Amino acid sequence: MLKKLFGLDKNKSKEVEMPEADGKDVLASPMSGKVVPLTEVPDPTFSQKMMGDGVAVVPSEGTVVSPVHGEIMQVFPTKHAVGIKTVNGVEILIHIGIETVNMQGEGFKAFVKEGDKVAKGDKLIEFDMQLVEEKAESTITPVIITNGDAVQSIEKNENTDNASAGETVVMTVNS
Repeated sequence: MLKKLFGLDKNKSKEVEMPEADGKDVLASPMSGKVVPLTEVPDPTFSQKMMGDGVAVVPSEGTVVSPVHGEIMQVFPTKHAVGIKTVNGVEILIHIGIETVNMQGEGFKAFVKEGDKVAKGDKLIEFDMQLVEEKAESTITPVIITNGDAVQSIEKNENTDNASAGETVVMTVNS
């Protein structure tokens, strides 16, 4: 009771109920903004799908949410990227902006850590869009399936002008 009264129970990690693995992951946009094909990313590592297939989001605000239920595999020390593994084993990389690693974490704040269980729509990272626009090459954010060899098919919903973070479907992945 005292813990609840004084807010001391807020340090507990929240319980996230994971859906059963069914071989199909429906990914929501991790950001609000415009969804575009990877070919529009001004970095050949992403545009030529060297890291995997996916889509990109031109963000309209500086909040990144989980596109799926899953587990955080990695939050990069510079907080510019996060890796998530779905209940079906699909590995997703969300890379905020281009050349943002050079910002050394400036303007980024992570709300999750490795091992955390997350639900679709949970806040992962906030970033200062204006600072990224000033210091990085681009705010465009690739959303990549990094273990494509474990995936049977990817259906992409590209060219969506007004995607809502955590809501608008951008990919359906069958594993």
